[in-house]
Amino acid sequence: MASSQGGNIQAQRNGGHVRDFARGTGRTESGLSVGFTLYSTPARATRGRHPARGPLAMNPDASTIWRGPRWLLAALLACLGMLGPFSIDTYLPAFTGIAQSLGATPVEMQQTLSAYLLGFALMNLFHGALADSFGRRPVVIVGLMVFTLASVGCAMSQSIGALVLFRALQGMSAGSGMVVSRAIIRDMFPPAEAQRVMSQVTIYFGVAPAIAPLFGGFLFVHIGWHAIFWFLVLVGALLLGVMWRLLPETLYPGQRQPFNARHLMRGYWDMVSSARFMALAFASGVPFNGMFLYVLSAPVFLGEHMRLGPTQFFWFFLMTIGGIMGGAWFSGRLAGRITPQRQIRWGFIVMIVVSLLNLALNLTLPPSPIWHLPLIGLFSLGWALMVPVVTLLVLDEAPTRRGMASSLQACIGSVANALVAGAIAPLVMHSTVLLAVASSLMTAVGVVAWIWVRPRLTLPTHADLKRDAMAMK
Repeated sequence: MASSQGGNIQAQRNGGHVRDFARGTGRTESGLSVGFTLYSTPARATRGRHPARGPLAMNPDASTIWRGPRWLLAALLACLGMLGPFSIDTYLPAFTGIAQSLGATPVEMQQTLSAYLLGFALMNLFHGALADSFGRRPVVIVGLMVFTLASVGCAMSQSIGALVLFRALQGMSAGSGMVVSRAIIRDMFPPAEAQRVMSQVTIYFGVAPAIAPLFGGFLFVHIGWHAIFWFLVLVGALLLGVMWRLLPETLYPGQRQPFNARHLMRGYWDMVSSARFMALAFASGVPFNGMFLYVLSAPVFLGEHMRLGPTQFFWFFLMTIGGIMGGAWFSGRLAGRITPQRQIRWGFIVMIVVSLLNLALNLTLPPSPIWHLPLIGLFSLGWALMVPVVTLLVLDEAPTRRGMASSLQACIGSVANALVAGAIAPLVMHSTVLLAVASSLMTAVGVVAWIWVRPRLTLPTHADLKRDAMAMK
């Protein structure tokens, strides 16, 4: 009864465009949900009863699946999400040393990063679909096993070709945690709570990349670059043990999807052919590269332009991750208090102002870490302020295939990351002005995508937020 009422309410909000939503389809001819649906049905309506037929319902057994504190589950999911960036940031301080040890050129060393990101993007297409079919937990466990073995291969590499190969395998496996953790959040929490948890995950996740360069620089200086990858072996094995013991299965059995080529291709086509889904994915993923471009260019940007040593890279990552953590904290505090569109607008305003200021200062002043690093941190804050909201919008565009939606969103972002790493970063990293121009253009892509998609979404009003807050009490 509750799910039927929620479906009818949502159908009315969307002007009657949703077909058969009360029966649980909630899909248009393109196979995707219509409009913004995060706040349509309070989770308490389904908790403890038969699973709601509406596709937006969280797992009805969520309260029994996880009985521990919310912060602990958020910490587990953050550990899964941090593995990908942690594997990048740890070895960046050793770039030059690895190149000298293996006799590799700077371009070849850049390919170790591009191979990782391409592998990350490729398998992101399948992690979520596998999790929708076989469950969240098995995909995470297998991904951690492969990551640990790939890290062993990196540590034992004696040629640049072998290192590129095993880095690609690392990337293919590291993305499973990030993709599946997003689906787990939406499985376990109602909308406003999901935004808070996703913000918490971002805060916890931010700690790891901040300390990764410190570990990498220390291991490289005192032991050698091979020790960095042995350290990643230890991290992978530790995460595998913790997840094996603590991570629950959150996919409700009745929501499992068939795993066959026809069903997968139809699902991917539904999402790729949805201009709204793609615009939201671009709005969240592409602006990230406005900051990530500097991470990818860190050896040159920090070493040559900022004149920082390997062990001083920590300050750059501290500013960057500090901004992400700050933005995520604000996002969690604002969840349910202001409308999603307003929070997203604030995030983009911060990024636009910082991008323009960064470009102006680079045109008029010599490079200096005193003003460069804080600006990058502020840009990160703006991105983290809006991205939890946009990510939930993306997931609820395909409510019956959240794992696949998370996969495709991550794949789009990873392809953009790989393009920036392999093509754009090498072209602009030797000029701080070109870095600022490229960063501003990536911000502009996200702004244009959001401006286009905003009128095409049915977003909640302040009255909707108040009503849903009362319903949850």
